[in-house]
Amino acid sequence: MLLSVFVRVGERSATLDVPYSEFKVLVANNQVTEVVMRGDLVEVQLHGSKPVGPEGTQSAYFKTRIPELGDESLLPLLEEHGVTVTAGPPASETGWGRALLGWLPWFIFIGLYFWFMRRFSGNLIGGMGRGGDLGKFLKPRETVEAKRPNVGFDDVAGQDSAKREVAELLEYFAHADRYQRLGAEVPHGVLLMGPPGTGKTLLARALAGEAGVPFYSISASEFIEVFVGVGASRVRELFKQAREHAPSILFIDELDSVGRIRGTGLGGGHDEREQTLNQILAEMDGFSGHEAVIVLAATNRPDVLDPALLRPGRFDRHIVLDMPDKKARAAILVLHTAHVPLEDGVDLDTVAAGTPGFSGADLKNLVNEAAMRAARENRSKVSKEDFDTMRDRVLMGTERSLVIQPEERHRLAIHESGHAAVAHFLPEADPLYKVSIIPRGQTLGGTQQLPVAERYTLPEGYLRDRLAVILGGRTAERLILGSVSSGADDDIRQATALARAMVARWGMSAEVGPVDLRDSEEHPFLGREIAQPRRHSEASARVVDDAVRSLLQEAEARAEEVISSHRVKIDRLVGELEDQETLHREQVDDCLGRDGSQEDEAVTVARIN
Repeated sequence: MLLSVFVRVGERSATLDVPYSEFKVLVANNQVTEVVMRGDLVEVQLHGSKPVGPEGTQSAYFKTRIPELGDESLLPLLEEHGVTVTAGPPASETGWGRALLGWLPWFIFIGLYFWFMRRFSGNLIGGMGRGGDLGKFLKPRETVEAKRPNVGFDDVAGQDSAKREVAELLEYFAHADRYQRLGAEVPHGVLLMGPPGTGKTLLARALAGEAGVPFYSISASEFIEVFVGVGASRVRELFKQAREHAPSILFIDELDSVGRIRGTGLGGGHDEREQTLNQILAEMDGFSGHEAVIVLAATNRPDVLDPALLRPGRFDRHIVLDMPDKKARAAILVLHTAHVPLEDGVDLDTVAAGTPGFSGADLKNLVNEAAMRAARENRSKVSKEDFDTMRDRVLMGTERSLVIQPEERHRLAIHESGHAAVAHFLPEADPLYKVSIIPRGQTLGGTQQLPVAERYTLPEGYLRDRLAVILGGRTAERLILGSVSSGADDDIRQATALARAMVARWGMSAEVGPVDLRDSEEHPFLGREIAQPRRHSEASARVVDDAVRSLLQEAEARAEEVISSHRVKIDRLVGELEDQETLHREQVDDCLGRDGSQEDEAVTVARIN
């Protein structure tokens, strides 16, 4: 094809340009045998005498152009003298222009191919020696701190046990020769486990800050890319840098994103995540034992980690960071309010008592929200009310402006008064803290209780009273209004879950006995149940269901007895709650009497909606 184009171009280059008037004379003299008309361009083939070019050359071919106004007499003249007329494409589509248009897509494709090949091959060389783009892509996006982090153990509050275990590693950095002389090896890996927000990353940074060594931090998810092998390459590069700057600390956050049990990948164990995990295992095995590199990792899902990660020689030390207790919460609040001006009436111990289940991150957020509320109201100091309001907002959500009908509001007040009354009069129930009918978040009201002591085990008597308190709202509706509503939806869900745990997990039913018949496992850090296949028969399941129903009916009967026995006091509480919308413990005691009250030394909040 290309050869024919060049031949045609060569032929066309030998043609001569002839004036249009001379062309018509040649036609009239019968010297023209054939013409090709390409728009206003006419290509002419002659026989007989040839036109003479500017250099004295003769040619059997020439071309001319028809005038812009056209010539209606041309075609009749050509027919009259027997000239063969052929219509061709316009002149702009011939010659080099036509050839280039045909070859243009191929030129673009070939150009892109060579560009990609040149860039890829150049980057491979750069990645191996000169730091090309591919080399930068393969390198981990780590955060390297040549100087020690500006945090220490004093900046980590409420995790004294974890700090003591981690602090042992400082001895190795300070006296490495002592350990080496005795043949002792520092733990290759330390796994920090705990719920989100408990300070795992902060503790790792604090260790590096106390030791004064470089700190390499990366999230495990950053190892994973679309290209297979990139994650493994990043692992090699990261461990190489840590060795070159030893002594150092390498921290891998969210280890469970790549450290899950192998064999579950779609690629038969050869997907990118599992290749990355294999490389991490190989790198940790590659430590000589005397290299001053400590690998720390954090996860809140230790149950899904591959067993090879947890064996001795890899992550052989496990440190659990628990949710802070009351004393720890108070220490965390002191740390985060160090630069926050507080009013004289703010007691951080009281704030800590009212924030059970809060992690360190939650407490930091609470302090920030309280300070923002004070700033919005243009006050110079943060008050106790700021902390109370923001705590309720965190626990139950933001207040909502709902237009609630009077009869629905009355039912809501009866429902919450039922919870409060049963909690007030039952002996082992947690003391009340607050009852409210102000809509917040997804709830229309709530009753909060504060236990008198930190509970690590739950006695059966306490749990039975707890069931009665949960069902107290529904029971009050049924006894006072003669009907129940959908407002008890969450109450029934909570009560059923608690009763099932008492029967199937804790053996608190005579009909079932001490048998594990659970259908789910509670995650140690996530605070929720994880469903599992049933491991018992249908007959056992029916026995469990009957025992659960019996516990709930018994709890409802106890709540009914309390409400029936103190109907007058409860009516007074309902009226006061409708009037004030929110009542604290002292106000509830004024309505119900103080015979059922207990000492207020709270450390836990239980919310019943």
